Amino acid sequence: MHRPVAEQGQYLRAVVGGHARYFGVSCNGARIQAFRFQVARLWHRALCRRSQGKQVAWKRMHKLVAHWLPSPRICHPYPAQRLIATTQGKSRMR
Repeated sequence: MHRPVAEQGQYLRAVVGGHARYFGVSCNGARIQAFRFQVARLWHRALCRRSQGKQVAWKRMHKLVAHWLPSPRICHPYPAQRLIATTQGKSRMR
């Protein structure tokens, strides 16, 4: 909470980017976007709480989010076809 904004931004970039890479399947785009939005909302709340009287304006917060938090993208487009595994006899159970 009390670290510099740049250090917080680097950490949150790693968190959001890792989350998007892990959960970035074709049906999950809206959930990844929602996760990024919630991280930005909580970061805004933390930045507002650390100052005594001055609140962080949303205009500045949008700039911080655009600079530090990566936009979510789908990393694994077709998991159903990519994860099909068959053995020698074309049976999954062998």
